[in-house]
Amino acid sequence: MSLDELYREIILDHYKNPRNRGRIDDPSAAAGAYNPLCGDEVDIYIKIADGRIVDIRFEGRGCSISQSSASMLTEAVKNKSVAEAEALADEVRGMLLGEREPGPDLGDLEALQGVRKFPVRIKCAILSWNTLKDALASYRAGVGRGEVKVVTE
Repeated sequence: MSLDELYREIILDHYKNPRNRGRIDDPSAAAGAYNPLCGDEVDIYIKIADGRIVDIRFEGRGCSISQSSASMLTEAVKNKSVAEAEALADEVRGMLLGEREPGPDLGDLEALQGVRKFPVRIKCAILSWNTLKDALASYRAGVGRGEVKVVTE
């Protein structure tokens, strides 16, 4: 099996069997984003205690890449500190945009680097990571719930 095939299998598995799908009652932070150009939507709900993400869930609809990326995101940042989650979001975004090579500890997230071969799909993979950053920024600002952001770029 080639690396591309393995990456496709990981993305399809997360799409067919999403992890952490649903809402959190009374989240510490939440944000949503919608891309009207392709129809992808994602809402992220985060519960934070003592500076750590103790629970994170997502809802959304869209293509396999956007929904798989959100599923992978929730697994990757659960139990991380807010700062670690923000750093990971920057690392994944940099990898997707071709600004940096993936680090050695990305696990399933490394599968997302295959999306770089399809520039029009990079926005699909980045949508949930931008939404995570928006939710964490609203948390840091003491707002809690971020606005639904329309992404058109």
